[in-house]
Amino acid sequence: MARSLRVTVWNENLHEQNQESVKKIYPKGMHTPIAEGIERELADAEVRIATLDEPEHGLTEKVLAATDVLTWWGHAAHEQVEDRIVDRVHDRVLDGMGLVVLHSGHKSKIFMRLMGTTCRLRWREMGEREVVWTVSPSHPIAAGVPQPLVIPHQEMYGEFFDIPPPDELVFISSFEGGEVFRGGCCFYRGAGRIFYFSPGHEEYPVYFQPEVQRVIANAVAWCGGPSPANDLPSTRTDNAPHLWFLNRD
Repeated sequence: MARSLRVTVWNENLHEQNQESVKKIYPKGMHTPIAEGIERELADAEVRIATLDEPEHGLTEKVLAATDVLTWWGHAAHEQVEDRIVDRVHDRVLDGMGLVVLHSGHKSKIFMRLMGTTCRLRWREMGEREVVWTVSPSHPIAAGVPQPLVIPHQEMYGEFFDIPPPDELVFISSFEGGEVFRGGCCFYRGAGRIFYFSPGHEEYPVYFQPEVQRVIANAVAWCGGPSPANDLPSTRTDNAPHLWFLNRD
C-alpha cells in the first residue's frame, strides 16, 4: 500500500494579521486555501500547516523529517527566518524533500540559497490581469490547467528575473503592460525537486482560484515524486564483501 504524500504548508502569516485589506480576503490565512486546494486535488495527501510565529517557525527536525513536500509563502519577514532553520530546510531539499516556492517567496533565504543568485525581478502593483501560458503542455504540473490560465487581478512580476536557467520551464506570464515573466520554473538540487510559481499576491484572492490551486497541487505531486536514492551505504552487518564478481573458471 502506497504511503500518503506528507505536505507541510508554510506561511509567514503576517499580512493576514496586520493588514485589514488582506484579513478580509484571507480571514483564515493564505495557508488555508492553499492547503484546501492540495487536499481537494490530491486524495492521498496529508497536509499540516506551519507559520513563522511558531517555535522554530514550525519547522522542527521532526516535522521536516516527516515532510515529503514543503510549500513556502513569505514576503515581509524574510530576514526573520532563522539561518539554522534555513540550513535545516536546505539539507532536507538536497536529501530529497520537494519544495514549492510561491510568489514573493522568490526572495526568501531558502530560495536564494538554492538558486545561488539574487532572485531579483521587476514588479508593479496595480491589480492588472495576468495571463499564464503553458509552454510545456506535457509536463505533469500542467495537467488539467487551462490554456491560458487567466488571473483577473495580480501584482506584475517582470523580467529580468535573476535566477539560473530553469531545468524545466512550465509557464510564462504576460501582463497588461506588455511584460512577460518566467513564472513556472522547475529546478533540481541534490535529490530534491523545486518548483517556483509566481501568482499569489496577498492583496488579491488568487489562492482561492481553482486553477491556481490545481497548479500548486500538481507541483506538490511532482516535487514529491523522486525515488529514494539507491546509492546509500549498505546496511549489511556481516563481513561479506559488498562487491560481487562473476565466477571465472
